[in-house]
Amino acid sequence: MTIVQICYVAFLCVFLVLVILVFMNQSFERFKLPNGMRVIFVPEPQNVATTILVLVEAGSKYETKDLNGLSHFLEHMCFKGTEERPKAIDISGELDGLGAEYNAFTSQEYTGYYVKVAANKSEQALDIISDLYMNPVFDATEIEKEKGVIIEELNMYEDMPHRKVHDLLMEALYGDQPAGWDIGGRKEVIKKITRDDFLKYRGEHYVASATAIVVAGAFDSNLFKKKIEGNFEKLTKGKKVGKVATSEKQSKPIIKTQYKKSDQTHLVIACRAFDTYDDRRFALEVLSDILGGGMSSRLFQRVREELGAAYYVRSEVNLFTDHGYLGIAAGVDHKKFSIVVSAILDELKKLAKESVSEAELKRAKDHLVGRLMLGLETSDALATYFGGQEILKQKIVSPKDIIRHVNQVKSSDILVIAREFFVNSKLALSVIGPYKDSTNIAPIFRFR
Repeated sequence: MTIVQICYVAFLCVFLVLVILVFMNQSFERFKLPNGMRVIFVPEPQNVATTILVLVEAGSKYETKDLNGLSHFLEHMCFKGTEERPKAIDISGELDGLGAEYNAFTSQEYTGYYVKVAANKSEQALDIISDLYMNPVFDATEIEKEKGVIIEELNMYEDMPHRKVHDLLMEALYGDQPAGWDIGGRKEVIKKITRDDFLKYRGEHYVASATAIVVAGAFDSNLFKKKIEGNFEKLTKGKKVGKVATSEKQSKPIIKTQYKKSDQTHLVIACRAFDTYDDRRFALEVLSDILGGGMSSRLFQRVREELGAAYYVRSEVNLFTDHGYLGIAAGVDHKKFSIVVSAILDELKKLAKESVSEAELKRAKDHLVGRLMLGLETSDALATYFGGQEILKQKIVSPKDIIRHVNQVKSSDILVIAREFFVNSKLALSVIGPYKDSTNIAPIFRFR
């Protein structure tokens, strides 16, 4: 190595150590407003930015089939005008004028609205994000126009098979129930949604007890406490409407295909697991990292380096409040599809038969810890980390505690989980590519 390379490596090592020291001891403050709304402050006086994130327990799993997509549509409409800022340009123009990054997102179980700005613009940003959350007008004309936008967003995802294949997996695993529905909804439903639907749904779900706000970065805590209390004091205390529990029924491998002319086949192989509250989640994360957490992972080496069959192959854990799964995604050469599926199943079988070596276990743990620490560098990442836990669990596990749990995982924990969940009765596959049905896939998709 050259002197420059040595110095660069040394810098990275020192930087990582400093990041770990800072975030292992990351402080936060959690309190409630008189109306029951939760507030989390994650102060970083040295930061140049501030992120404000408002989360609400409202997502596609809270919908009925005839209103599937309403949660996501409502998120769009909050940016279309408020009482104080009646037009979309009034909101976007003011935020752009602050040099802000801003957006919103909808998942199965919650919706989020955020803005990230230079710290000296944080008070104005708070006022805007509070206004669009508290005071949307749901103008009927804007609703009709936005239907076209939503439909084009759905069309866009149809043209992104590497993303759409994950929606197809949820349908395969959970079928015709909220957990199996598309978060964006169906076009025929979107076209029928009315202003009254928005008002009713918002009244049932956008209540104080189901709302949390996170402020991370550089800000004046005392000032923000007063402003948040004032901005959100009128948020209703109404009782939150719940969601239907997810039902899981399976006795053999499930396969769901979607025909599409494409240059590669996109697939996700999944195994049902458990919910986000299960203590085994740390062992599952380590297992997932061993499988497909980086370029040294088993699947990357097997599928990309040895077979030369894919550009991307990765493993991830997705856990919700009442269900969860481990999923392995890849985009592969059509001609090597069967070989790749067999190779992935073979790697799963190995984990259920043979204990992971201590060296591989340590590498996976270090990889997870490093990604966690580096992933918490920014104010928006911190806001998401603390807010995501608060809205789902109403309990915060610090980075330090997560590292401790990860480092406590043993090879025997990996073996137990693999043997319990890598079985045919928990196996599912979603495929987008030139396959009109699963006739030729079914014979190869099972553990033997």
